[in-house]
Amino acid sequence: MSEKIRVGLIYGGKSGEHDVSLQTALAVIKAFDFSKYEIVPFYITKQGEWSSGALLSGPVENKLQLTSHQSAAKAAGTSALQPFFGHVQQADGTAAAKPIDVVFPLLHGTFGEDGTIQGLLEIANIPYVGAGVLASAVGMDKVMMKKIFAQEGLPQCLFRHFTKPQWEKDNAFFLMEIEITIGYPCFVKPANLGSSVGISKANNRDELVKAIAFAFQYDRKVIVEEFVDAREIEISVLGNEDPSASVPGEIVSSNDFYDYKAKYIDGKSAMIIPAEIPSELAEEIREMAIRAFQAIDGSGLSRVDFFLTKDGSRIFINEINTMPGFTPFSMYPLLWKETGKSYAELLNDLITLAIRRHADKQAIRYSFDEE
Repeated sequence: MSEKIRVGLIYGGKSGEHDVSLQTALAVIKAFDFSKYEIVPFYITKQGEWSSGALLSGPVENKLQLTSHQSAAKAAGTSALQPFFGHVQQADGTAAAKPIDVVFPLLHGTFGEDGTIQGLLEIANIPYVGAGVLASAVGMDKVMMKKIFAQEGLPQCLFRHFTKPQWEKDNAFFLMEIEITIGYPCFVKPANLGSSVGISKANNRDELVKAIAFAFQYDRKVIVEEFVDAREIEISVLGNEDPSASVPGEIVSSNDFYDYKAKYIDGKSAMIIPAEIPSELAEEIREMAIRAFQAIDGSGLSRVDFFLTKDGSRIFINEINTMPGFTPFSMYPLLWKETGKSYAELLNDLITLAIRRHADKQAIRYSFDEE
């Protein structure tokens, strides 16, 4: 029998999406094939404190089990990063020499999906699932993302952006520019946050000013986007250099727009899979999703979101998510299920892609030594 692959699972995080990450981690652990894999859990608190738990050789039943080792590790004074360098705590408390084979960072939003954790793993020279430092950072920053999409020639809604110091220095100018070029209604978003946290719809100047102040609570940079009366279409992408795209799905929101409440709380939003659109249009959107994935130098997985006007005449790319929701009931795995790939197969593929990408990078020379 071949040796099991040791997977470091990182979840939680100093992010507005902390609880979403815990939901994802619980689902992934339950779905792992423990005849092939063993799990080392890493929990990051909302304050950014790390802890690692004992080796898991079977699934856990609730989120409390994902976080309970935090206080014990803190009391013992152990370093949560020890497992990266070959010291893993076994279930009986002894240390194991075998290091982590691959890391699966199930972190959404700030400090997880923005290139920071990816940079740590690059320095530690450990294979990890998902996008690299550059793609993660670009995919997280909506402003930089949109600039790259524009360079790629992907159609987008109108947008304007500014930092908090810029807004405080000349808010009258930005208000005028938004009203002239974008108009009402419009959407106001933090530039670096996911799961629709901090997003508001503004129908007039008073609402716009309040929405901008609200968005600045979550980031130093804000983006204001044109409202388009459209259907929301999403595509899942999987792969490295030669990615594949799933069938398209459609989100029908229970709210005025697909905000955090509609996504995670009221449970009333509907996912239509596959989306009811002509096959030629579906293929066009799938091709655009792959172009977006490659434009940011994506790897592993991403979900690409689009707006399709109600008459079906125009497609706008909205954004790319380099670490989308990954519970069995999230759009990303459901789209692949409809395309013919199970949740367990997705986990296998993502780990294989991570290890392969890391192996390819080992051939790169980082210094010049004369022969």
